[in-house]
Amino acid sequence: MTIPEGKKVYFSSDNHLGAPTREESRPREVRFVKWLDEIKEDAAAIFLLGDLFDFWFEYKHAIPKGFVRVLGKLAEIKDNGTPVYFFVGNHDLWMRDYFKEELNIPVYHQPKEFEFNNKTFLVGHGDGLGPGDHGYKRMKKVFTNPLSKWLYRWLHPDLGIPLAQYFSVKNKAISGDQEQEFLGEEKEWLIQYCRRKLEEKHYDYFLFGHRHLPLEIDLNGKSTYINTGDWLNFYTYAVFDGEKIVLKKIEK
Repeated sequence: MTIPEGKKVYFSSDNHLGAPTREESRPREVRFVKWLDEIKEDAAAIFLLGDLFDFWFEYKHAIPKGFVRVLGKLAEIKDNGTPVYFFVGNHDLWMRDYFKEELNIPVYHQPKEFEFNNKTFLVGHGDGLGPGDHGYKRMKKVFTNPLSKWLYRWLHPDLGIPLAQYFSVKNKAISGDQEQEFLGEEKEWLIQYCRRKLEEKHYDYFLFGHRHLPLEIDLNGKSTYINTGDWLNFYTYAVFDGEKIVLKKIEK
């Protein structure tokens, strides 16, 4: 994609709408919708890098209650012709085809390569990548197993949704969350993942969420790893203006 003059590409992740409760996350949803309203005029594309919701499960005829403001705004933006891309995170990994069918927004379950103005991007949520985090990786295999999902759908939504919301907030093994401090380049798994990918192919930028900590790390003088941060503590996002990418913070 060639970005038209005056347009930008936006990247955001880890809103965790619904946590710790829908009522308490409502101000974050309103704030996020306001941000979407502000960027929609100059957005060439919008990337949502996962964990938009703290929990999401699609039954055949039901989805979690709430989030109408953000869903409506995303539908409006997409209907007006702005591409929107959604990457499944570890909290909304049971997403299927609702976004595709209702909002016409493609959903990705793995990192995907994009090119803007001859710059190559590898984009994803970031969970389960790189070395380490073996407990979460085992848990993810269980959660994404087709049999596990089929069995869970036998729980009535009035039981299945609140039960999963409870564990999503309470259980760190499920969430895969980490402390909000930089661990050092040798201990940051996503940095190690990016460096291994560079052994196979050059990318100008790696864009991930999951870590919750806004990070901008030079990898080899030619490639940069960006973590977009979250909307729980930092309210940060990344923006590419056609030449360079920067992290920005939402002002209160």
